[in-house]
Amino acid sequence: MTNTFREALSERVIVFDGAMGTEIYKHGVFINRCYDELNLSQPDIVATIHGEYRKAGADVLTTNTFGANRLRLGAYGLEDRVRDINAAAVKLAKGAAKANSRATPWVAGSIGPTGTLLAPVGKVTPGDAYTAFREQAEVLTECGVDLFVLETFTHLAELWQAVRAVRSVSDRAIVASMSFPFVGPGQNQLEGDSPEVAARTVRNWPIDVFGTNCSNGPRGVQHALERLAACTDMKLIAMPNAGLPQVVEGRTIYLAAPEYMAEHARRFVQIGASIVGGCCGTTPRMIKEITTFVRTVTADARTRVVMQSAEQQADAMIQAGAAQLTPTPPAEKSDFGRKLYSGHFCVSVELDPPRGVEAQKAVDGAKMLLAAGVDVVNIADGPRAVARMGPSALAQLVRRECEMEAVVHYCCRDRNLLGMQMDLLGANALGLRNILAITGDPPKMGTYPNATAVFDIDAIGLITFIQMLNRGLDFSGSPIGGKTELLVGAGCNPGHVDLNLEVERFGRKIAAGAEYFFSQPVFDPDLLLRFFELTDAFPKVPFLVGIMPLVSAKNAEFLHNEVPGMQVPEAIRKRLADAGGRDEQREVGIQVAREALAQVVDHPRVNGVYVYPPFGSYKAVLRIIDVIEERRKR
Repeated sequence: MTNTFREALSERVIVFDGAMGTEIYKHGVFINRCYDELNLSQPDIVATIHGEYRKAGADVLTTNTFGANRLRLGAYGLEDRVRDINAAAVKLAKGAAKANSRATPWVAGSIGPTGTLLAPVGKVTPGDAYTAFREQAEVLTECGVDLFVLETFTHLAELWQAVRAVRSVSDRAIVASMSFPFVGPGQNQLEGDSPEVAARTVRNWPIDVFGTNCSNGPRGVQHALERLAACTDMKLIAMPNAGLPQVVEGRTIYLAAPEYMAEHARRFVQIGASIVGGCCGTTPRMIKEITTFVRTVTADARTRVVMQSAEQQADAMIQAGAAQLTPTPPAEKSDFGRKLYSGHFCVSVELDPPRGVEAQKAVDGAKMLLAAGVDVVNIADGPRAVARMGPSALAQLVRRECEMEAVVHYCCRDRNLLGMQMDLLGANALGLRNILAITGDPPKMGTYPNATAVFDIDAIGLITFIQMLNRGLDFSGSPIGGKTELLVGAGCNPGHVDLNLEVERFGRKIAAGAEYFFSQPVFDPDLLLRFFELTDAFPKVPFLVGIMPLVSAKNAEFLHNEVPGMQVPEAIRKRLADAGGRDEQREVGIQVAREALAQVVDHPRVNGVYVYPPFGSYKAVLRIIDVIEERRKR
């Protein structure tokens, strides 16, 4: 692990641990107890919880001292135990951090608010709050915390007293976080300062990170984070609770699933968070999933390092006299490439690999699609981390029985650099020349949730390395005694939650050597047109727009609310909801897909369509691509 927290903060996304209080509650400790005092009376519980978060992969363990200031402890008659409670908390966290760990997590000293309003509204003066925070900060500093986290404050005036107090005794990193309950479109904030006011106020404070925690769950934190990101360039933290608590058979529990929390953590990073983690109700299992999901959006940093090393090696080899070979033009690499680069409007359909050994249904589907005039099938590589037949094998089976070409998806999730190079050389030798480079979904989403995610590089790095193979160089920059002729494409998402980031990555994929693009499904053509406007300055690369017929109103609501980038307009969701039964809703889904395709098919940037078969029916695809046939006849 990087030596200092600040150094790591400048290099990668950091994952904090989750809840302490709700985990203590699970151990049977009644809520009328002082949970901070358990550092002294029941240290094994606290140590166990820290250990579980360490095993889950948390980069930072937070001390059990959220309420361990004199003012809050006074409610339990423990105001004279401030030193003992805080010192014991640091010892427990540091002990767990060091136990059997190859990468020792940092220990953050947690300081929460006083629990009461400051004067003139309340009875506690700003000076009293400052004194209480300083006393706690002194102990945490003396006992060796690596950083401070000031969390769940709702008023800037009180947070400022905490920042002042910590800075008066320590120069270690400060992560300051406020709760903005019920912040969202059309919602009112219950209390405290708004995200915009807070961001403008703290920008010159002596803190390292600012952000939000707790709130009313991941959606509330996301709304607050979006508002913060829009008005500050500070490093941001986002740590939601696990939704709103529910009382079930007398016990207060949080019902959010680990995958739901982890997917939102990935969204937080895409919005701009440098730190993610969890608050009330967040469990070690959730933190484990968050660390996995976050890797899918932080592979970019590793990609830059690996690419830099490869480029340096390649430059050294060239200077030493090892000549690069001239890449084959895209139009000469495959029949699909010839069609794309000759102006032919290409139709591609996703072909589902089987989960078992029987692939005949998929092969028959490819035959039918070929007869219907489809140009190429797309074969995904473990989509949503579900274990299926490998795309290269299915592509070979299809080609053995018909002349249909395939675009083979290749995922960075499952192979390291060594395995990737071997696979790609093999694909080229077998004549599988059309490759779609993708980063991949986290394993937790699929059939083997405990599988290790590799992510040595992301899609941009993979495109770069494939183009190195096309120039006769391996991934280290050394000659391979020939060259591959792989036509490499990439994916893009016109409805990405962070459109600026998607545009930036789109440009980088082109610069890396992407020779065509397939988009994520487009339900709102206006989003696609906006994406084209933002990417107009980039070199023009063949673009196939994704079309996915919606199956039902429930399907539309799920995609719109839970899948990043899948923005389904309200009018379409209402059409589905009003359609009646299952068959009627499916019919509406097909009609909506036809309408979306008809609106974009004549756009000069659209060179083809990528259709996702509705409810697994390849026959239904034909009703959608009728729009293309009508266009070709004009």
